[in-house]
Amino acid sequence: KKNPYEIANAAQVPSLWAGAWEQPSPDMGMKMMNLVALGGSKMPLGAAEELRELYSYTEEPELSTNRRCFEEDFHAQGTSSGWLELDGAQQKAYVMRLLDGLEVVNRDKRLKVARAILYLAQGVFGDCDNEGDVLHWSRHNSFLLYRLGTFTAFLELLNMEIDNSQACSSALRKPAISLADSTELRVLLSVMYLMVENIRVEQEMDPPEWKTCRETFRMELSFPMHTEEPFALLLFTMVTKFCSGHAPHFPMKKDPFHPGGMFFTLGGFEALQTMKVRKREELGLPPLPEDSIQVMRSMRAASPPTYSIELVEQQQQKRGHRSRRPLMKQDSLDIYNERDPFKNDEAGVDEEENDDVDSGIEGELDLMERDAIIPAMPAQRPPIERVSFPKGLPWAPKVRQKDIEHFLEASRNKFIGFTLGQDTETLIGLPRPIHESVKTLKQVSWWLHAWHLDEAAQKALLSGSQLGEEEVQETPCEILYRTMLYNLPQYMIALLKILLAAAPTSKAKTDSINILADVLPEEMPITVLQSMKLGIDVNRHKEIIVKSISALLLLLLKHFKLNHIYQFEYVSQHLVFANCIPLILKFFNQNIMSYITAKNSISVLDYPHCTVYDLPELTAESLEAGDNNQFCWRNLFSCINLLRILNKLTKWKHSRTMMLVVFKSAPILKRALKVKQAMMQLYVLKLLKIQTKYLGRQWRKSNMKTMSAIYQKVRHRMNDDWAYGNDIDARPWDFQAEECTLRANIEAFNSRRYDKPQESEFAPVDNCLQSVLGQRLELPEDFHCSYELWLEREVFSQPIRWEELLHYQ
Repeated sequence: KKNPYEIANAAQVPSLWAGAWEQPSPDMGMKMMNLVALGGSKMPLGAAEELRELYSYTEEPELSTNRRCFEEDFHAQGTSSGWLELDGAQQKAYVMRLLDGLEVVNRDKRLKVARAILYLAQGVFGDCDNEGDVLHWSRHNSFLLYRLGTFTAFLELLNMEIDNSQACSSALRKPAISLADSTELRVLLSVMYLMVENIRVEQEMDPPEWKTCRETFRMELSFPMHTEEPFALLLFTMVTKFCSGHAPHFPMKKDPFHPGGMFFTLGGFEALQTMKVRKREELGLPPLPEDSIQVMRSMRAASPPTYSIELVEQQQQKRGHRSRRPLMKQDSLDIYNERDPFKNDEAGVDEEENDDVDSGIEGELDLMERDAIIPAMPAQRPPIERVSFPKGLPWAPKVRQKDIEHFLEASRNKFIGFTLGQDTETLIGLPRPIHESVKTLKQVSWWLHAWHLDEAAQKALLSGSQLGEEEVQETPCEILYRTMLYNLPQYMIALLKILLAAAPTSKAKTDSINILADVLPEEMPITVLQSMKLGIDVNRHKEIIVKSISALLLLLLKHFKLNHIYQFEYVSQHLVFANCIPLILKFFNQNIMSYITAKNSISVLDYPHCTVYDLPELTAESLEAGDNNQFCWRNLFSCINLLRILNKLTKWKHSRTMMLVVFKSAPILKRALKVKQAMMQLYVLKLLKIQTKYLGRQWRKSNMKTMSAIYQKVRHRMNDDWAYGNDIDARPWDFQAEECTLRANIEAFNSRRYDKPQESEFAPVDNCLQSVLGQRLELPEDFHCSYELWLEREVFSQPIRWEELLHYQ
């Protein structure tokens, strides 16, 4: 057996799902990132995990329906062999005949043809013997379907179904909406999703024509050729139409779960890192000091902090031997110095950690509470091999432009006696050590640089200079923002509504939206076993929606921030206005351990396993036991995403940080530290760090273990006294003005770049006398007859006050 520290830190963690990965990922949080970050994945079977979540367990009978529709049509052509025996030309001819069948008027015939195409995209599982063959033929058929124009044909059918007012009105009249009401939409979205998911996955053995198809498909989704809007905007439109109540039958799991096209075009987390490096090179900024993902991979999870009840119990147990440690130094409060995991336990256990002796799986993910199902390992461990951990602080320190200004202001007041405002270049009269300090501090982030460039462009525009004419690069992210701009508030509100309905802490209300329309069957279960199966399916359905929406929002924020800082701020403000911050806190105000260890999946019913193997007999005991997975990686991934979104919304925003304080987020976040996973703990500690200055001295005194964890894990900011609450920017009377100023800057940015007519007060004014007098104006015909009268009335009869004119100049 592997030692848990070796497992956690030497990339020996078992894979998430057997056979789904080529190599195990070194970090469990990164595994879940790679699972949904759909840009540049190199895992051949990684798409299988996404395909498992595409279908609900109640959709299982439709798999055989798709196969029957294909076989009836296929054998009607007089073909005796199967699909796998056909050569390329024969397969192409048959697909072309199927595409012709999509153009019939009869709705039922069109649906049968679409199901036959869906069976091809699903991998002709009737002719396969194992899951690998199904995934192989699903990928092969997806490339074939795309080359023959299937995606464009299904996109047209999808637009027809979205605009189908008859289906919407019939769904509105029904007292209860079921799986049958979204049949056509689910078939169309499933085909399109399978094509996107299979084509975006790269493999080394791909033929050259597949690589060409992949790039062409990416360009087609990024730069719309057949429509005026990108494919991602169509899905956003479906979400808003569903949340408005006009189309309650839309399948919401397959719609927000279908951001594959967006991530395929914009890029995932690895692509974001590459673009960030390239962006810094273009702006002439120094390279990134480290890769944050690589740093987090080497971090260890910390022991969770103790609570007041546990602290009382510990004090009662230790009253008899206080003499052992009469004084505790500050260094001993550090969680990394409290106890060496490689020493024997004979030296005793630290006072704050006697209730949690690493439990034997610290590096992997110690999620079990003290009354956990799996018992902790005995205190005495066998000798283990020493594993090297990185020493010192994990992050390179950073600094803001405002920090440099404050430092120079204080230095000039001390040595010279006056200040120069925001001037950070003039160092005359200051001692040599100050020069060296300023040189060290000048490490400005790229987005601050972009912010200053935008301010310069705005000033140039207001002054009438041609410098205000900025060149905007037509990137996929820029096109998406431009098309989303005017309806972006509605899109954000709709996504948060669905997220709220899918959260485990939300209660069923009569006026809330129904996100279960595409999972509830027409006939409700009548036996206990069927009810348990449906209950698991419903919970799994909600978890998938939370996972997809959290990943979607996070990548939107990251891409918009990389493209332009004000695009990121615009999306962030509307998320804040839509109560995203209390929504995420409400999500975490639950038993987070139970949520992450939930077992709402039945592996034998997952696609493609259920298509090639006989279904074993399910019992109530087997459903209650769930799968063998100790933790639900999907839910862990969702929690990390939501924490990252909350960090992005509140970072350097004092008014939003005060929302965390007002909503009493500190105890909620502190409970989340019980999840012993390094990445999740890092983002929790970041949220605690930004609000420590507002929580008071007593809170900091009572939570020294948490403060030490913040010091060890979170990046340090030079001149940032977060632990003492002396930040001069934390002035409550500036909070409202700060948000209003930001909103004004965002509106000015959107007006300058996207409102081309420029009929606002920000339109440039021509102040040049020669150009104004040299313009030819179209005058009405009657003016030539009465211009002498006009001159007499408007010019000669008006006194000229030269002193006022000189005063104005």
